[in-house]
Amino acid sequence: MDSMGSRNDSAGADDGAGRPGNGRGAAPGEPPDPAGGTGPAGRSAARHGTSRPPGRHHSEVTLRVNGTPRTLTVDHRSVLLDVLRERLDLVGAKKGCDHGQCGSCTVLVDGRRVNSCLLPAVALDGCDITTVEGLADGGAPHPLQQAFLDRDAFQCGYCTPGQLCSAVGAVAEAEAGHPSLVTDPGAPSGRPVPLGPDEIRERLSGNLCRCGAYPNIVRAVEDVIR
Repeated sequence: MDSMGSRNDSAGADDGAGRPGNGRGAAPGEPPDPAGGTGPAGRSAARHGTSRPPGRHHSEVTLRVNGTPRTLTVDHRSVLLDVLRERLDLVGAKKGCDHGQCGSCTVLVDGRRVNSCLLPAVALDGCDITTVEGLADGGAPHPLQQAFLDRDAFQCGYCTPGQLCSAVGAVAEAEAGHPSLVTDPGAPSGRPVPLGPDEIRERLSGNLCRCGAYPNIVRAVEDVIR
């Protein structure tokens, strides 16, 4: 069980990601949420991403996930990563450090890469969420996915979904003219930033690969932007 589940279970409350507790985190003397406790209805609703009546500690949100609107009721403490994995069965984004330091949970929110382990899902009502599962175009892999395969830019694969989403976001940021720490200060403001190896390494430095596949990750991104 992850650290968030442990914290919430110890408080006697359902964390909104499908883990059982005292209903919806009811205050003393307050009846538990019948759809959010340990019974079959609560477990089924959480597992299949269906909505349940909001209470004091829950709100209804609509997330457009990989192009599909998903309306569900979430605990105010639930982070996006747990909602994606435990409520919507999208397990590509991984729980690594749970502190926003490793990048394995990276997804795109409104086109910008974010650490989903830090974002409260309740704050993302109406946002577009893209996970690694949504990168492919029908049956064809995203160009970066194909480049990772061609370059063997992974070993165990645990960090790969986050690496891919981060690379997609980094390429878009460079195309939009957003500089990085290593961008030439004399480069024209607002113009696309050329992505050489140094730029790629800097822009992906927030995504750790414990297997050390960094050289081939850089080469894979270079293949796509040529």
